[in-house]
Amino acid sequence: MLADVGVTWYTWLEQGREVNPSEAVLVGVANALQCSPLETRHLFVLAGLTPPEATQVTVCEGISPGTRRMLDSLMPQPASIQKPNFDIVAWNDSFCRLMGVDFATLPEEDRNCIYLYLTHETWRSRIENRDVLPTFVSYFRAAMAEHRGDPAWENKLARFFAASSEFEALWHQRYEVRGVENQIKHFNHPQLGRFSLQQMYWYSAPRNGSRLLVYLPMDEAGEQALAWLDQH
Repeated sequence: MLADVGVTWYTWLEQGREVNPSEAVLVGVANALQCSPLETRHLFVLAGLTPPEATQVTVCEGISPGTRRMLDSLMPQPASIQKPNFDIVAWNDSFCRLMGVDFATLPEEDRNCIYLYLTHETWRSRIENRDVLPTFVSYFRAAMAEHRGDPAWENKLARFFAASSEFEALWHQRYEVRGVENQIKHFNHPQLGRFSLQQMYWYSAPRNGSRLLVYLPMDEAGEQALAWLDQH
C-alpha cells in the first residue's frame, strides 16, 4: 500500500475504532494522499500529535509604539496587523480609506476581516476577487485546527455562522484547508474605480501570532490610487 499501512488498520479506521496512528503512519498517509505541508500539519493537529516541523509559537501581545510607527511609515501603502483569527489590531489611514471603514469607531469584536466581509456592505463592495467566502472558510479552518477546544475560537466561528448562513453552509460542505497567501487583490472604489494591488504578508518571527499585511502598487493605476488615498 502507498502509505505502508496494513489492511486491518484501514478496516478499523473505516469502522470508527480508535486506531491511535503513530507519526510514521501519518507521514505515510500524508505522502500517499500527496498532502501539502499545510494539509500535513492539519492532519497531525487533528490526530493530537505535534507536527514534524512545528516550532514554538510566539504570540504578539499588544501593539508597540515601534509597530505603530512602522504602520505610519508605510503610508501611502495600506497596511494592518492581523491576528491568526483575522482580527485587525492595528492599521494606518490608507487601509481605512481603501476599505471604507473607520476602525476606531468599530467595537473591538467587529474588527475582523471575515466578520466585516460578512456584515459590512462597504467593506464587501470594495473587494472584487472571486470566491472570497470559500477562501475565508479554508483559511479559518486551517487556523482553527491549532486552537481546537478554545472557547474564543469557537465563539468567533459561532459569530460568523450567526452573521451568514452561506458561511455556515460552506463550513459544513467544504473541508479544504489553506494558509494565508500573497495574492493580487482587485478593488472597486467609488472615487477611484477599479484597480489592483499586490497583497503581501510578513511575520515578525516564524509562526508569530500576528502578521503584517501590506498592499503594494503593481502598475500606474495602483500608484495613482494610493496617492489619492494618501491625500483624502
